[in-house]
Amino acid sequence: MAAEPEPISDDPLDWRGRPIRCRECSHVALNREGLCRKGASCVRDRRARRVDLFFRAHPELADSYLDHAYFEVRARAARFASVMRLTPLVNDPEPEVRAVVCSRLPAARIAPLAKDPEPRVRIAVANRLEGAALLAMYADADYLVRIHVVRRLQPELLAVAAHDEDPEVRRWVARRIPPDRLHLLVTDPEPMVRLVVAERLPDERLHALAHDEDLRVRFTVAERCPKNMLSAFLEDEDELVRACAQTRLDEA
Repeated sequence: MAAEPEPISDDPLDWRGRPIRCRECSHVALNREGLCRKGASCVRDRRARRVDLFFRAHPELADSYLDHAYFEVRARAARFASVMRLTPLVNDPEPEVRAVVCSRLPAARIAPLAKDPEPRVRIAVANRLEGAALLAMYADADYLVRIHVVRRLQPELLAVAAHDEDPEVRRWVARRIPPDRLHLLVTDPEPMVRLVVAERLPDERLHALAHDEDLRVRFTVAERCPKNMLSAFLEDEDELVRACAQTRLDEA
């Protein structure tokens, strides 16, 4: 179901801060037919959402706005324009426009933007590339880019990121790396990484985390481990871990 247009504001402004006057617009005929509306669906509005609603209703007009002076108009038009018209926007001065272009052009055409100065553009590229080109982006200095790379790399390649400097990157590695490689993260310094490992490690290997310093990790081990390991948890320093072990033993 389409989103309801925003209600008309008292005095909508264009991107230069001037009041919008429909009679001065080249789309006045659309306005007269109720096909665009000031303050709701308008290509001249400074609010990106209203520009987006205009192009959703009239995608056939997007090609003619790819060189508009206002970057929000170019960015929204790029979402609906012909792919054949997007190549020049690879060099657009605004990162938001370049990111949209990355989401639509063939991957081979956007590969050079893997070195774009803006992380949001490089993220858009990482979400499109495959294979060796994607793996090369793991060297990116920005952790958010590396997260997107790790989320898309083949699991068999994730060992390369097992010791990433950022814990959130390593958490994604722990979520996706094959179970037989999880030992690379058993001694990770970040408890939330080890917790993911405890949730995925084959149960017969959970003894590696049985004495973890973090309560959440030990509790997860106590929930999943083979029952012949449970008696050791009855002496755990934390009541929750002891109770979990006792409950499982009572159910045996």
